[in-house]
Amino acid sequence: MKVGTVIWVAVAFVFLIYGTVAVFEAFDRVSHSNSDTIRPFVITMAPVWALAIAAATVLLRKRPD
Repeated sequence: MKVGTVIWVAVAFVFLIYGTVAVFEAFDRVSHSNSDTIRPFVITMAPVWALAIAAATVLLRKRPD
């Protein structure tokens, strides 16, 4: 595992956090109740986080020499 890979995964994680907050704020701006915010937010962001975690796992996996 290279140090550069770890750094790029960390940078991607920071962008993912920022995007997650931006999506939540977008849903919260037009909603009238908690369920109008939480349900669409989870439906939208759960696949994004699952894919990001899977990609990070693949990138950070130790490769056999």
